[in-house]
Amino acid sequence: MATLRGLRETPRHLLVCEKSNFGHDKSRHRHLVETHYHNYRVSFLIPECGVLSKELNNLVMEAGPYYFVKNLPLHEFITHEFINTFVKKGSCYALTYSTNIDEDNTVALLPNGKLILSLDKDTYEETGLQGHPSKYSGRNIMKFIVSIDLVDSSFNLDSKKYKRTSWSLKEKKPLKFDFLLAWHHTGAEDSSVMSYFSKYQIQEHQPKVAISTVKDLQCPVLRSGELGGEAEASCSAQELFDWLGAAFCNADLNNEPNNFISSYCCPQPSMVVAKACLCTITGFILPEKICVLLEQLCHYFDEPKLAPWVTLSVQGFADSPVSWREQEHGFRKGGEHLYNFVIFNNLDYWLQMAVGANDDCPP
Repeated sequence: MATLRGLRETPRHLLVCEKSNFGHDKSRHRHLVETHYHNYRVSFLIPECGVLSKELNNLVMEAGPYYFVKNLPLHEFITHEFINTFVKKGSCYALTYSTNIDEDNTVALLPNGKLILSLDKDTYEETGLQGHPSKYSGRNIMKFIVSIDLVDSSFNLDSKKYKRTSWSLKEKKPLKFDFLLAWHHTGAEDSSVMSYFSKYQIQEHQPKVAISTVKDLQCPVLRSGELGGEAEASCSAQELFDWLGAAFCNADLNNEPNNFISSYCCPQPSMVVAKACLCTITGFILPEKICVLLEQLCHYFDEPKLAPWVTLSVQGFADSPVSWREQEHGFRKGGEHLYNFVIFNNLDYWLQMAVGANDDCPP
């Protein structure tokens, strides 16, 4: 009975909401975006808008590129040529593709130069690398986390640490994965990800973009200063968060008696907008690109608009070893880790951060 009861229990989900203004000195909106490293979907919704502005459209179309490399040996990331070419001259991101965080070995490269390995028990013991048990392993520890700091001064060609790590990944337990890769740099560097990994199967990709106009959309009424909502006057951040999920799925929001797919309806009070622009970008999307998009959405209100607010939602890869910064991420039943900005026309904003059962509280 205890086992059956446990299966029926809904795992803990956590939603953290806060409000601030983009003009405040202590606003941490940029930091939160920059430290959520591995993003696969970005969506924004603009009420009372039928066509994207030229500036927004250009940003959406320039969300790439990223790369897909097949059977890339893990030791390629610890070579000093790679570290000096990409890690130290920009922000380099990598994530294993088509691996399940709760079952398989997974790897992520962070822009701060940390290489994070989430390894099963057998692989961990075979590599001989130093790490620690996953905090989500339970009583029988089956997962271990290894962190390798590629830019640490002690990780040089002559050090014992480097030689041991290199021997482990090249000879003792060679590991290969399919990887998603992206590199952001501001200098006029001649280096190319395509040419550097040309001896492997590598493809360049652009994110997929879907833009649609939603007509007669019922939207919740929001007030920037009322995060918890106010009875019969405005909706809460929690109610908006639920509504956004339905809106992004194109679910019916009228709760009609003959609708057997969804019984959800828009929270009250609400308003009907004649049209709204919904844009979704899917791929391997860098925080730097999201920061620019967020800034442009703030500039949307430089001129008077009918829209009282716009939203920007970002979802992370469910099987990434980390969520924010170096916080360990697990899957459990959903693997979700995401955040959403509600940008008001006075540049106040709500920030909503959500994680699943196997995650720490968002930062």
